[in-house]
Amino acid sequence: MMKIDRHDRKPIWKQLLDQAIHNITTGKWRAGYRLPPTRELAQQLGVARSTVQAMYEELFSRGFTVTSRRGGTRVSDWNQPLISKEERSAHRLTPPHLPVLEDAVDRLHDWSGETRDNAIDIDFSSHEPYLDTLFQKKWRQSFLHASAKADLSCWTYGNSFGYEPLRCQIQNYLSVERGIHVDIEQILLTSGAQQSIDLISQALLIEGDTVAVEDPGFPPAWLTMMYRNMNILPVPVDEQGIVVDCIPKQSKLVFVTPSHQSATGVIMSVKRRRQLFELAIRNQSWIIEDDYDSEFRHSGEPLPTLFSQEPECTLYLMSFSKMIAPGIRISAIIGPVEAIAQIARVHKLTSRQLPIMEQLTLTHFIEHGHFMRHMRRVRNVYRRRHAAMIKAIASTKLEEIFSVKGVETGLHMLLEAGEDFNEEEMTNKALENGVRVYPLSPYCLESKRKGWVLGYSKVDEEAIMRGISQLSNIIK
Repeated sequence: MMKIDRHDRKPIWKQLLDQAIHNITTGKWRAGYRLPPTRELAQQLGVARSTVQAMYEELFSRGFTVTSRRGGTRVSDWNQPLISKEERSAHRLTPPHLPVLEDAVDRLHDWSGETRDNAIDIDFSSHEPYLDTLFQKKWRQSFLHASAKADLSCWTYGNSFGYEPLRCQIQNYLSVERGIHVDIEQILLTSGAQQSIDLISQALLIEGDTVAVEDPGFPPAWLTMMYRNMNILPVPVDEQGIVVDCIPKQSKLVFVTPSHQSATGVIMSVKRRRQLFELAIRNQSWIIEDDYDSEFRHSGEPLPTLFSQEPECTLYLMSFSKMIAPGIRISAIIGPVEAIAQIARVHKLTSRQLPIMEQLTLTHFIEHGHFMRHMRRVRNVYRRRHAAMIKAIASTKLEEIFSVKGVETGLHMLLEAGEDFNEEEMTNKALENGVRVYPLSPYCLESKRKGWVLGYSKVDEEAIMRGISQLSNIIK
């Protein structure tokens, strides 16, 4: 007999449904068992007939019962096995083995340090910006204001190019701060530099196309394109940047970080820039310019972008991950109108659009001056930490062992060592002494260069002094 609990907040029809399903799945009501007519069961339980009908209809819709005019409602043969247990075990579904994916993820983890123990005293990471509670407070204010003012149209399917008011704010920022003057149709928003690179690969390249990348370089870029089955060819980097003469003629795309090369920190010279433009025009190839931390130049103004000099073949990547916080997940691709339109079509096909709330919040954050005030504040923080790093290195014997490079711009510098430097052993030794450093080798494809890439955005001045002193003691 089915029971009803009048004190239960669950609707009566749902109470009856749960009991009926329990009776069927446990075998109490076997296949063919005839359920009482709805009128009869309603009288027994003291409920409306419509309540019992609702329960019967749900049982039927889920396939637990069958009905007929003469046979009434009966339990179906719902549990009849279609395949044996042996067949089920033999055909267990597993993801395909993808060696390219496994290798790429492993290399990405080596580069970022994600697989290492996080409980470390001093972390010279170059991947994360400075964050504090003031930023969090201002971002929360923008979030609340933006969500309160958002009308219903914001919550429908949006533009695959991105939220237009945010693109307008980015357009103004690029014009004032970076000397990049573009129309709104030349800006497409993405969820990070890696997605930007992935979309470009899908929209502007064909599987098997040759892509030239810096070596050492930015691993997420070439790992992403490698996974898309592009032919990745490393090109050496010297004191003037990528060696353009070594770029293969068949390259359909060249990925560069000209303002602060990842990871050597060198600035691409005027001569190399001109050579790169000539090569791209002559070979009809694209240039991806990743301008990931050029806003943090420690003396003088940010350097001119490649895009501002040669906009017809250059795709400019900007990201708010380093400028504000990685968790925001908003970046932009700036490029020629036709190329951006093609990338937008791929974006619409694969992910349609970005989440609206982050775009609304960032729009308010920029429009009301929080962004520029944040930038001025963190620039001062980085200048102090940059100066502390330079001073700390100069006060030790590290300069006798390493060549210090890439100090003019950005949030990291390179301590490059000679060929006999045991990078892995010394990196592990530093970790044992409470200091995390980032070896140069994960940035390399074929290059045998060695050293440490040291960031200073996450560590304060006192920790920098202690950390560099520890490294000096280890090297001795």
